[in-house]
Amino acid sequence: MLFCIALSCTTKGREAEYQISEVADDATARKHLVMDVHNLEPGKVTFEAVVDAHQKDLAVQSKYGVKLIKFWVDETAGKVYCLAESRDSVSLFNTHRDAHGLLPDRVFDVSEGVEATMSDNPTLFLDVHKLGPGNVTEDDVAAIHIKDLDVQSKHGVEFINYWVDTRAGIVMCLVEARDSVSIANAHKEAHGFIPDEIHRVKQGQ
Repeated sequence: MLFCIALSCTTKGREAEYQISEVADDATARKHLVMDVHNLEPGKVTFEAVVDAHQKDLAVQSKYGVKLIKFWVDETAGKVYCLAESRDSVSLFNTHRDAHGLLPDRVFDVSEGVEATMSDNPTLFLDVHKLGPGNVTEDDVAAIHIKDLDVQSKHGVEFINYWVDTRAGIVMCLVEARDSVSIANAHKEAHGFIPDEIHRVKQGQ
């Protein structure tokens, strides 16, 4: 049986919302990709601390049918992004809760592109496009990504992958680049959709 629910919870004094669609009521539910976002205070998180928290996640993830895949940390802005395979958003929420209590502010139900190969020591950025609910489809983003690839070498960037939540209208791009200006310029020339946020991040898994 399938149903839709919305979960609201308070995390460190902030209200966080998790919207879940097509959640099955049995353990055989199809897993899909989810990306969560932890908005911590600027300068209040280190990559090493997130590595430690991630190990705690890995220790309990099987209890909730979750598989943590990768994470990205912007130490300056105090943001952490976690990519996981899960039956639903609540399962990922519960994994974080039991592992270390650091609860995400948002959880996005995402699809992804085809991942490109990174260099050995990449300088990585994660950008965020806030297009609005219902304003983008998976096909739209796939077509736009091709346009990014067509101009990336001109701007000295390499688009590694992207994730899109069509319901929320959120697109996130992982990019290898020398700086954030190069990424913005590549997007501008390719299709005109400038990111709302660009974060320099460290990746772990």
